Amino acid sequence: MITKLCGRGRHPRPPTRARTSRWAGRGIAQLIVMVLVVEVVMAATTVQALFVGPVRAPATRPSLPVAKPFFPATTRFYVDPHNPAATWVRDHPHDRRAAAIGRWIAAEPQAAWLTETNESLIEERARNLVRTAAAQRRIPVLVPYNIPQRDCQQLSSGGAGDTAAYRRWSDALTRGIGHGRAIVILEPDALAHMSCLKRRQRADRFAALAYAARALQRGAPRARVYYDAGNSGWQPARTMAERLRRAGIERYGDGIAVNVSNFNATADEVRYGLSVIRELRRPRLGVVVDTSRNGAGPTRKHSFCDPPGRKLGRPPTAATGIPGVDAFLWIKQPGQADGCAAGAGMFVPGYAYRLTR
Repeated sequence: MITKLCGRGRHPRPPTRARTSRWAGRGIAQLIVMVLVVEVVMAATTVQALFVGPVRAPATRPSLPVAKPFFPATTRFYVDPHNPAATWVRDHPHDRRAAAIGRWIAAEPQAAWLTETNESLIEERARNLVRTAAAQRRIPVLVPYNIPQRDCQQLSSGGAGDTAAYRRWSDALTRGIGHGRAIVILEPDALAHMSCLKRRQRADRFAALAYAARALQRGAPRARVYYDAGNSGWQPARTMAERLRRAGIERYGDGIAVNVSNFNATADEVRYGLSVIRELRRPRLGVVVDTSRNGAGPTRKHSFCDPPGRKLGRPPTAATGIPGVDAFLWIKQPGQADGCAAGAGMFVPGYAYRLTR
């Protein structure tokens, strides 16, 4: 029984010679196929070389060098005794909020926003700021904010009546600065916020900014001009770089300013600012970051108009420790409303006090 079960279903074993011949035939056939495949591949490569050229690996984009911060770490910026916080503290010495506002805001360097449309007034104010700062061996931060159709006629609407008026105004500002030292933050939002402008109006804006920067370069040679470049949550770096080019930064600018009047974290703004510089491929350009109100970062929805719960950011300093980043500045004056807590530019002591807590 066992013998029958073991033998059931077995096939007779073929002779050894027959099996060897069959495998030899298969090997020859496979060899022929492989030869044919190699010839086809070689022919295709030859055709590609003749008509297309050699295939090369994609070139990697070389990294650009980054400039050292322009200002020495010991640079001191000007504290205007007439800044909005300081003026309010003098007028309200007995207010319970005055001590905190005076210590944490009024005593810190912050930018002076130049919005007067009268050319004589703007020249005189700029001259007084620059000369007073020079007497104290400090550098003032000036913010020209008079571009035509400013803020697309929204919360911070205003500005010069037309491009010709803006050119005259820019010339007056330049005369006021003269040969004094200053940091100029050129027209916040002018490049990032262009949605309201038609094609011709955009061209006029680019030309107006280029004119202002050129005037400063020639007539105020010791001033550093930083074009405003929005912030990391607004325009892509490539878009902003292209707008900056059209506004003349490659010829007339010294760098860009980011996060002006916004609340984004410093690290995010540093990354964004340096990415814009890389897109411009101008490593000599520097970055300044507005840290006036970014101590708590942005709100969850990135509200830009007087959001609650914000804090003062890092005090102004040129000791950034970051290649390519020239300074952290208080460009927005802490306590000034964005247009929701009060009219844009008005000092709100309650809001200022909450920034110090």
